[in-house]
Amino acid sequence: MRTITSSDELAALCRRLGQGPYITIDTEFMRETTFWPRLCLVQMAGPDEAAIVDPMADGISLEPLADLLADETTLKVFHAARQDIEIFYHMNGSVPAPVFDTQIAAMVCGFGESVGYETLVRKLVKEQVDKSSRFTDWSRRPLSNKQLNYALADVTHLRVIYEKLARRLERSDRTHWLQEEMDVLTNPDTYAVHPENAWRRIKTRSKNRRMLAVLTTVAAWREREAQRRDVPRNRVLRDEALLEISAEPPGDVEKLSHVRGLSRGFAEGRHGRDLLDAVQEGVKLPKKDWPEARAEDPLPPGLGPLVELLKVLLKMKCETHNVAQKLICNVADLERIAADDDAPVQALHGWRREIFGEDAIALKHGRIALAANGKAVKLVRISEQEMAD
Repeated sequence: MRTITSSDELAALCRRLGQGPYITIDTEFMRETTFWPRLCLVQMAGPDEAAIVDPMADGISLEPLADLLADETTLKVFHAARQDIEIFYHMNGSVPAPVFDTQIAAMVCGFGESVGYETLVRKLVKEQVDKSSRFTDWSRRPLSNKQLNYALADVTHLRVIYEKLARRLERSDRTHWLQEEMDVLTNPDTYAVHPENAWRRIKTRSKNRRMLAVLTTVAAWREREAQRRDVPRNRVLRDEALLEISAEPPGDVEKLSHVRGLSRGFAEGRHGRDLLDAVQEGVKLPKKDWPEARAEDPLPPGLGPLVELLKVLLKMKCETHNVAQKLICNVADLERIAADDDAPVQALHGWRREIFGEDAIALKHGRIALAANGKAVKLVRISEQEMAD
């Protein structure tokens, strides 16, 4: 067990790991009291070495790690990578690349939807993960050897998982299936936080565009304030208060202080003044800039049965090709396909179209049918003559 606590040690470790074809990476972080994740540990391993980096050690610089993550000659292997990559994007201003996500690779290889790390360890490594340290406060020091060993196992087992999944993908010629998902994971737009879009996180059934205009500006104010203070959004202002303010915009301190959950002191202070400015900004937005209500278009009448047939086809195709349904499309996508042959969904492009999309369109237009075949379901091709009859 080796814990890296100095910049020189980290630089030497990164030089060694950078000479290999890949590194496995995991992080431990805390986020309960902050807006941005607080990085507490970084676990890394190459084919022949593994170590834990303590980013909270006095004086340590993580620049060598940033350089390694940016080195495009070394593959970075994660499991369920999004949160880890978000941390590195916020820390370094760039996304690690290239990336291999074993959770997504496992979905491509037929291990089910959003398969957990423990499941892959059990099935591919033939080991059991000791879960007793999973709720550790990783910001506390010192950490016990048991806790450190638990953390390190997340990257040592990951080596075996990666190598076995990579071989499966190569044998089945599905490596390119994974690449589309990796392109999303390595796109900086996936992790950029834009305050002007913060209102979309808030659940509301309102279709009042004037109310939504105010919601956009007050939610953007809260987002910027939460980032500046590095606290969770609800520590600044709860969603319920934002919705109340947006529905009945207060024009002065007195009315703002009557909003549920806001104190008189808040309303009279700097935060209250800034919030009132954001309210007025929303009130004054011209109508052309009001956001559209986020309402799903209702399914056209009569398409319900077709959507159910598409669900059966999707399940059948995914079982045949041993791939997780979630990776192909969801119910909303099926509804779009039922309504439009050219629906803007992934299932009608690339490898997804090959294994599902083409037959989905054919089923819509009666060129194929589904039939029971004992305990299974099979496709029946319909000739042009049969279609004409």
